[in-house]
Amino acid sequence: MQPELATYPGYRFPAEIISPAVWLYHVFSLSLRDVELILAERGITVTHESIRQWGLRFGTDIAWKLRRRRPKPGDTWHLDDVFLRISGVLHDLWRAVDQHGVLLDILVQGRRNATAAKRFFKRLLTGLEYKPKRIVTDGLRSYGTAKREVLPDVRHRTSRYLNNRAENSHRPTRRRERQMQRFKSPRQAQWFLPAHSMIYGHFRPRRHLVTAAQYRRARVEAFQVWRQETCARTAVCRRKPASRSTQRDHATTT
Repeated sequence: MQPELATYPGYRFPAEIISPAVWLYHVFSLSLRDVELILAERGITVTHESIRQWGLRFGTDIAWKLRRRRPKPGDTWHLDDVFLRISGVLHDLWRAVDQHGVLLDILVQGRRNATAAKRFFKRLLTGLEYKPKRIVTDGLRSYGTAKREVLPDVRHRTSRYLNNRAENSHRPTRRRERQMQRFKSPRQAQWFLPAHSMIYGHFRPRRHLVTAAQYRRARVEAFQVWRQETCARTAVCRRKPASRSTQRDHATTT
């Protein structure tokens, strides 16, 4: 007798279908219709709108669970910012990673000044019981002003070459931005990018720094954690009811 598939309250499709759809959309540079086509080849008829709703509802939730499982961040933080053009207006995307390349946080703001830098610093420190020993940034003066007010005892290095760790972490965002034909609003970018970066990074260890055997073990562990947190391949999925009204699928079964 086969075990009953795990289900999400209010959704007709089981976790065995929703989980791979969210995984495909966040880990690979695929459009919603690309994921729809892949599922269709496997005999699953679901609309791209349903996949979009799944990504909004479950992507953030899964990313938060993966964040809880991550080890304590390193003591050296790399901070960088890049421009995003949203509806013809330039916005600033602030990103922080530790020395191991693990994402710390992302914040989309409309300005690139000291006030925006201080807001990002305070956001990084929210919920943490420690402070980094060193931060590494580029030559933007706003970082220095924010550091003196928020992290006065932390060493600060400024170099365009030392900060490659943060600059390279923007590449998946740029690929996703091109695939989505730019973000439609700052809210969409802020909602999507933290979840995308966390899920993408969960399956993308720093391959060039580990052996093939270590990489395979890390990949197996990543999939095990993913199945546990998405309740896929389990008999029962115990989830608390959603705090807001549950979104219904816009899909049809075969």
